[in-house]
Amino acid sequence: MLARSMETHRAPAELHWQTFAVNQAARSLSKGQKPCVVWLTGLSGAGKSTIANALEQRLHGMGRHTTLLDGDNVRHRLSGDLGFSAIDRAEHMRRVASVCELMVDAGLIVIAAFISPFQAERQLARAHLQPGEFFEIHVHTPLTVAEQRDPKGLYRKARRGEIKHFTGIDAPYEAPQAPALRIDTLCDDVPTAVQRLVDLLARHGRLTA
Repeated sequence: MLARSMETHRAPAELHWQTFAVNQAARSLSKGQKPCVVWLTGLSGAGKSTIANALEQRLHGMGRHTTLLDGDNVRHRLSGDLGFSAIDRAEHMRRVASVCELMVDAGLIVIAAFISPFQAERQLARAHLQPGEFFEIHVHTPLTVAEQRDPKGLYRKARRGEIKHFTGIDAPYEAPQAPALRIDTLCDDVPTAVQRLVDLLARHGRLTA
């Protein structure tokens, strides 16, 4: 069911792709960077949003052009009509992947912070982009630690049965097998994590045009 729901939607045959004179290469050159997606995945409470926010602040201070997509914020707008069933969550990820594609085409460095528990979801996001434009980052925190943090009280509600299909409790989390970077929040504080991410982008030539 999940694999089927994650299939890329196909546009009607009557639609044709329109090309424009100002393309991604031109936008990238004008911004002095190579666009990409830094996709932070991990359990609720792992620290994805905190690291994403700090990373964007750092890149902004360096004069880089960014945008930040956060799971909860996107659900308030783009995915406000969706619930948390397997099909709805897959559709949520499909929409996010499409937005990432548009933002990369605009020449931006996109920071995406989503639990995105299934490998198929993250692979879909990668498939929307060109090789080298997607960096899968595993923000690892043991479930016991994430539950202790529980900044939104979601784990307590899930344990009481008030939230169903909650990742880590009664729904699985598929950790990345070969992430571009693994951040262990028991070892890496936020400044260290941000520096590692900036170094990753620099090594791959994403901070210069």
